[in-house]
Amino acid sequence: MNKPVNDGLWSGTWVAERLGVELVGDDRLTGLLGLALRRNPKRAHLLVSNVLGKHVPQSPSVVYGHGFALGRRVRDLLGADQSGRAVVLGYAETATGLGHAVADGLGTAPYLHSTRRPVPGVATAGGFEESHSHATSHLLLPEDPALLASDGPLVLVDDEFSTGNTVLNTIRALHARYPRERYVVVALVDMRAPSDADRLRQFADQIDAQVSLVTTASGTVHLPADVLQKGQELVAHHETAQLAEFHTEQAPSPAGASAGAEGAVVCGASVVPGQRGAVRVRRVELHWPRGVPDGGRHGFTPVHRDRLERALPAMAARIAEALPRGARRVLVLGCEELMYAPLRLAREVEQVVEAEVRYSTTTRSPVLAVDDPGYAIRTRLVFPAHDNPADGPGERYAYNVAGGGFDAVVAVVDSVADTPELRAPTGLLARLAAHTPHVLLAVVPSYLPVPPHAPERSPMLPEPLRGPAFSSYAPDEVGWLLQDLSDVTLEAPTEEREEAIQSGGAHYAESLPVEYQPSEQYQELFHAALTASAARIARAVGVVTETILAELPLRRKSPAGTEETPGPVLVSLARAGTPVGVLMRRWARFRHGRDLPHYAVSIVRGRGIDTNALRWLAAHHDPRDVVFVDGWTGKGAITRELAQAIRELEEREGITGFDPEIAVLADPGSCVRTYGTREDFLIPSACLNSTVSGLISRTVLRADLVGPHDFHGAKFYRELAGADASNVFLDAVSQYFPEVEDSVDMAAKELLSTDRTPTWEGWAAVERISEEYGIHDVNLVKPGVGETTRVLLRRVPWKVLARSGAGADLDHVRLLAGQRGVPVEEVDELPYSCVGLIHPRYTRGATGADGRAVTR
Repeated sequence: MNKPVNDGLWSGTWVAERLGVELVGDDRLTGLLGLALRRNPKRAHLLVSNVLGKHVPQSPSVVYGHGFALGRRVRDLLGADQSGRAVVLGYAETATGLGHAVADGLGTAPYLHSTRRPVPGVATAGGFEESHSHATSHLLLPEDPALLASDGPLVLVDDEFSTGNTVLNTIRALHARYPRERYVVVALVDMRAPSDADRLRQFADQIDAQVSLVTTASGTVHLPADVLQKGQELVAHHETAQLAEFHTEQAPSPAGASAGAEGAVVCGASVVPGQRGAVRVRRVELHWPRGVPDGGRHGFTPVHRDRLERALPAMAARIAEALPRGARRVLVLGCEELMYAPLRLAREVEQVVEAEVRYSTTTRSPVLAVDDPGYAIRTRLVFPAHDNPADGPGERYAYNVAGGGFDAVVAVVDSVADTPELRAPTGLLARLAAHTPHVLLAVVPSYLPVPPHAPERSPMLPEPLRGPAFSSYAPDEVGWLLQDLSDVTLEAPTEEREEAIQSGGAHYAESLPVEYQPSEQYQELFHAALTASAARIARAVGVVTETILAELPLRRKSPAGTEETPGPVLVSLARAGTPVGVLMRRWARFRHGRDLPHYAVSIVRGRGIDTNALRWLAAHHDPRDVVFVDGWTGKGAITRELAQAIRELEEREGITGFDPEIAVLADPGSCVRTYGTREDFLIPSACLNSTVSGLISRTVLRADLVGPHDFHGAKFYRELAGADASNVFLDAVSQYFPEVEDSVDMAAKELLSTDRTPTWEGWAAVERISEEYGIHDVNLVKPGVGETTRVLLRRVPWKVLARSGAGADLDHVRLLAGQRGVPVEEVDELPYSCVGLIHPRYTRGATGADGRAVTR
């Protein structure tokens, strides 16, 4: 495939020679425009702008500069007073970014663009038709209905004027509702015939308003009488030839190989779907400023503009940091109507990297691609729509990307378009991955307007945090539905925390214990335990994952039958569940070649799960696909907490479909149905704190830090990177996957045929222990080796009960207990390997077994 540049030849030559189309006018026209053939029964040719950033990748500074310069000219035309009262309206989809740049050039004008995406709950303030377009209906959905009701000048921005019909339709519709004295029509090129120009002047006289025109260049298109028929014949001929070439390339070779086996196949100038495996995409967390719209679909004010300008440098720096070293040519690719946000990001990135940066966007518009230097559309990527459009599924396109020589492509989409279709084997990301070695994804939160006179809504929640900016896990291993509180001092001495918790003065989630730094002896014990138990853990990971994959279709069964599902969405309970979720994701990839989405959320005993995280999940995935994951069960308190939180969410907000069942590696308390084993054995990740959990703290829920519309918080301990064993743990377990594969299959089949109804025997044992030892508070009894370890690391322990004959699984517990002066008492008939008891009558200094001694 040739690189889609014009090699000094005008990119309209091919069409001009075959159809007799001529461009007559300003000398600048051929620099601004090329020609292509539409797949459209209403018009044969397409004027392809070289400076719009839609079909032709261009320098973002050039694209933005043209729009901004037009805005400056409008400001000069209107004068200071009228410019300050103007409103700018851009046209979807091609001119949404151009119109925004014009508004920036005006400086103080609010901006709105039309849209073809209906938004539930948002009233339509108007609409109009674009008669020649492939998608004709435009909607106007301003958040503030008064935006269009002002009597100041209305500035209408489109990329080109070919007949003026769209402008006439718009002014006619709006003037009937919101009459005003002045309109300014802005375009990159004015290609109307003289008769069309006269028609606009006559219309202005009819409505008694002044209509001015501001363009970069002007001219006309001379079209032969038979241009439509000849254009359709040319399109049909070339598409038939390209399809035949594709089938020829797909024919088996003598060795039986398929030409498309390695991915998307270039056929003529179109890119045809091939077969590819999983696509690895690196996500870039932008940290888009909260409350700033993603564009002008619902209005964009000067205040929004100021906030975005302040945030752009940091967002661009995150993109630049994520680009591969040595990248020479980078494309920032927007998504249909989402043109302005990726344009501004691209322009900012262009200022800070050495690479050549280009910008373009995907489109609904079907255009023939011809690999000829005299043709404007050299290549075409085809992929399904991924924003659940109101008019149903259909093809979408990215032009001149394949063969463009890009070392990296940064795809920028809004969160409505961040769907499974985007990541599907035939989706946009896979199409891009076939033509560039590096694909990055940046998601801008889709803005939802506040209904008039409605209570304040929850603002759009941010995208998940990911490594390496947050956690030491790879970005595709887990997305954290948390807010980063790394810069806040939250740690308090263990004794102070315990006294405050037991006195009722504070909740345990309002502060953090000082992060425990294990001694050299303890680290050696961790590694020894990991070596001894890695295969056992791998087997449990495989069993629980296979159980989930086998049973998920039953969870989605509807009255009409079993529905097809793309697979589970793993949601681990931070932080102990997160390493388990990562391992389950790795197993699904190893055993089935499936990349399961994985997120980590906060759940706090006594306060429930993070409901904002559940809202985010419900907005991005089918709740029926969500599987909650944890490391192990103790007495089952979290299981009950989750079930209650989901019931309350259903009753309060009507969000249904979440299953409160938790999948765990070990279920010694018999609290859940989905598990890898019910043995209480050491999972080495319980031995350490953040240094085996991606360097992430326990989660935090405190009113002055976490508002009603915020995710719960956590800290990223970057300073502990030297002691981090998170990926050591994951890799040590993952390496045993091939070895345990057969035993996992047998165990999973056996488990699926077994009665796994929880008996809750662990809860009964905890209640018995609480009374026998005079504690009278089940929250101070922590059953199981994992919970006992937490007591010794984070709380004020009183004593440890160990099952008689428990062996090496408790070596680390005995070591920690010895360091803190806590007795270990052997007990017969204990359903767990051990139970940790928190000091029941704690006062300051009551750290050791006698309530006074502290062993350091």
